Amino acid sequence: MDEKPDANRFKLIVESILFLADEPIDISHLARIVEANVDEVTQTLELLAADCQTRGVRLQRTGNVVQLVTAPEATPYVERFLGVDEDHRLSHASLETLAIIAYRQPITRSAIEAIRGVNCDRALANLKVRGLIAEIGRSPSVGRPYLYGTTFRFLEYFGLERPEDLPPLGPAENTEDD
Repeated sequence: MDEKPDANRFKLIVESILFLADEPIDISHLARIVEANVDEVTQTLELLAADCQTRGVRLQRTGNVVQLVTAPEATPYVERFLGVDEDHRLSHASLETLAIIAYRQPITRSAIEAIRGVNCDRALANLKVRGLIAEIGRSPSVGRPYLYGTTFRFLEYFGLERPEDLPPLGPAENTEDD
């Protein structure tokens, strides 16, 4: 790139790269590709996210990675186009486990079980197979158990752009002594 493009052209370039990306892309990697600093790319991503609110795509971001996804309101039509099986609902146990992970991540299996009061191995396995959660690290506690967190697939499934877009918990659910 010989000279710096204007803001609209820069946004067009960033959007084009995200459109072609097969998977989420790290913002620092994106900055290197477009030969800009991370702050410039972050500002451009915010503008792009606002623009996408009225279109058929959304900018999905978690931490330092970002991707373009289809608009959640178009999900039934996109699934029909792709031939996706419509019976992909989660069980109550899986939904409960997923909610705990979403709001308390990163969290260990034993912490999830302490909240739910029952074994959650089957629900965790189901959520991992569906790509809604992943092992995102290890706890520094004794035995170094896995820590679970949500994935980009989780954001897609629930039509969220960022984990921060989860609805707030009510007063009864938001206690720290659970």
